[in-house]
Amino acid sequence: MEVNYEKLSLGSILRYLVLIIVGLILMYPLFWMIGSAFKGNMDIFGGLSVFPPEGAARPENFAMAWQINKNHNILFYFLNTLKFLIPKTLLTAISCTLTAYVVARLSFKGKKFVFTMIVVTLLMPELAFRIPLYLMYSKLGILNTYASLYIADLFATGSFFIFMEIQFMRSIPRELDEAAKIDGCNALQTLWYVIVPVLKPIIITACLLCFMWGMNDFQGPLIYLTKPTNATLSIILKQQLDGDAAIVYGKVFAASAIALAPMVIIFFAGSRYFVDGVASTGGKE
Repeated sequence: MEVNYEKLSLGSILRYLVLIIVGLILMYPLFWMIGSAFKGNMDIFGGLSVFPPEGAARPENFAMAWQINKNHNILFYFLNTLKFLIPKTLLTAISCTLTAYVVARLSFKGKKFVFTMIVVTLLMPELAFRIPLYLMYSKLGILNTYASLYIADLFATGSFFIFMEIQFMRSIPRELDEAAKIDGCNALQTLWYVIVPVLKPIIITACLLCFMWGMNDFQGPLIYLTKPTNATLSIILKQQLDGDAAIVYGKVFAASAIALAPMVIIFFAGSRYFVDGVASTGGKE
């Protein structure tokens, strides 16, 4: 698509200019972190420049970050993170889609109460559920296993994702459900063959957010996983700041950049669906 620059008004030019400036300001911390991955401690704390001084770049920080400790490299902890992130994302997508479909498209007694409880749960801090879950997992004997980080998602605990999908489904004409029913589809067949194809942008959005938030989750692995061999990326990155010896901040930033790379790649791979999903969650019946 070509842009007709001749028709751009002064107001449009100023608007784009402001957006570019604000975007660069918001991106500056990310650029500074990547630049600091090539610096020594003195250069990091000596100024706000993104680039290291000429001739003072330290690419060896990435080698130290890769072999992050004596026992394992950073890939080991990334694979540990995937051991709970993949099932967590899949279970969240399936359970939240089923729940949202029931609440948004089916009629049953107490429907308004169920929706109200979803909203109430959405407003509650996640920390409020940590102690009850810890006690329950202790009774079930699944502490120190990755199941403790995703088993709750089997029961549609992602209230935010349920709410997003309900809002998206409200923009889908109910005539599609009626046409599927005439063709002989039951509720599950209607969901799978009619609703899910239309719902794809918001499902991918939910998966992206679940994956990124799970990658950044520090509190869950800290509480439920105590074995060093089960540590996730968030835990091992925090441990880089806990040593008694002098901290090599260039190594810490390099490890952070390596850990951030998969999330950036996944986000840009699904960015088109993410934008479509977020833009369509304000629909009403």
